Amino acid sequence: MTSTRTTAGRRVAGAAAAGLLALALAGCADNGPEIDGPGSGQTPSPAPSPADEGSASPETSPAASPSDVPLDDTTGDEPATDEPFLGDPTPDTADPSADAALVVTDVRVGRHSGFDRVVFDLEGEGAPGWRVEYVDAAADDGSGDPVRVDGDGVLQVRLSGMATPGAEPDITEYAGDPIEPDGTESVEEVVYRFWFEGYTTAFVGVDEPGLPFRVFALDDPARVVVDVQDPADD
Repeated sequence: MTSTRTTAGRRVAGAAAAGLLALALAGCADNGPEIDGPGSGQTPSPAPSPADEGSASPETSPAASPSDVPLDDTTGDEPATDEPFLGDPTPDTADPSADAALVVTDVRVGRHSGFDRVVFDLEGEGAPGWRVEYVDAAADDGSGDPVRVDGDGVLQVRLSGMATPGAEPDITEYAGDPIEPDGTESVEEVVYRFWFEGYTTAFVGVDEPGLPFRVFALDDPARVVVDVQDPADD
């Protein structure tokens, strides 16, 4: 899937007799401590795990990529970072994998330092595609009926590689309730509009038209993430 944007040894030689050397080595093996092993008094540091939902104390560094930022549903403050927001207002597209057959199971909004995050949780096969862009007004596919979305700008999120309704009977699609998050700066509402001809569409109402955004996918579980930068201070 391709997005159109460009996101020891030292060898020791001795002259000692072979017998003495063997005795010395045996003595070391019997009495020397195990490095980083049980009883050594040294505790190995645990391997870091990727930041994701539910992290109690998420951390980001100035070199963090968008996918390193925790996918948190809360409105709590995130650690400060000097990393600039790598996004812009132009359309962002990616193609789904050939075997994609996915269902949106949940939609969530979280507050982060400098931006708001919308997460589309997915289940099924393959990797999703998308087209995310600003539109003049929200309207349903096919009928063209207007869709009411709070906000002065509308960001249309169209996910591709979506399974036909009923094709994945063990997966329950998101119920479609509009989301009006508290404590956000850029995202005012998310309105989900279900499946139409291989696509699933949602509209993100934003505080100002043309706010920079970025889009990327994550695995295990599958998600599509849309970050919208905060409005500039007046």
